[in-house]
Amino acid sequence: MDFCYDDLLKRAEEQMPEVSIKKERLEIPRLYITTIGMRTIISNFGEISNILDRDPQHILKFLTHEMATAATFHDARAIFQGKFQRDSFERLIQRYLDECVICQVCKRPDTKLIKEKRLTSLVCNACGAKSAIKQV
Repeated sequence: MDFCYDDLLKRAEEQMPEVSIKKERLEIPRLYITTIGMRTIISNFGEISNILDRDPQHILKFLTHEMATAATFHDARAIFQGKFQRDSFERLIQRYLDECVICQVCKRPDTKLIKEKRLTSLVCNACGAKSAIKQV
């Protein structure tokens, strides 16, 4: 079998995932928060989970664990028990981003969560790195 270097290179480039070079492409929109009684509602929670490319239930589980409160996800909104400030949510979402979205090796957001048995790993589509994350 004779392979030409250019053909092999072209074949390898076709199999690579599409990755953008800019790092600023992951912009979290401003949180729309309303407080009604003893409940805090994030009305654009579904949009945030779509931008992060994560399951809304996973993000919600992380936030409820960190805030030590109960929450539900309904109609693209997250409803938390208790009164919370916007900066608390922004800080925790940034922490979620650092722990569960951004690759630890190349610092890109092109990752996905893979669950194998009881362990959850962060696999980067850009560099191929695989790192374990703490259980949520």
